[in-house]
Amino acid sequence: MLLIEYPKCTTCQKAKKWLDAHNIAYEERHIAENNPSYEELKEWHEKSGLPLKKFFNTSGILYKEMQLKDKLPDMSEEEQLKLLASNGMLVKRPLVVDGVTVLTGFREAEWEAKLQ
Repeated sequence: MLLIEYPKCTTCQKAKKWLDAHNIAYEERHIAENNPSYEELKEWHEKSGLPLKKFFNTSGILYKEMQLKDKLPDMSEEEQLKLLASNGMLVKRPLVVDGVTVLTGFREAEWEAKLQ
């Protein structure tokens, strides 16, 4: 399982504690140092079944500075994926990817249901 995270993010820290407490092995990947590629994001989006907007860090400073709330509805899926791939700080975290499961953000009940 791959855990894409930002070490200073408190939600990511909670997610790691949860994984450790449940003895779930994972490989960490620093989102700012090793941003997901366009191809990875495209594949994960398709596997997740989630709307692409769920992959954006909507509470992030960069998201707000770029006024993406207003711009995303007019962008194509390809444009949105390219934008996400351009900067890890735009990507919702933590992001968990394992074979078939893709989870964005940390919601304990959802992780409990999908990762146990």
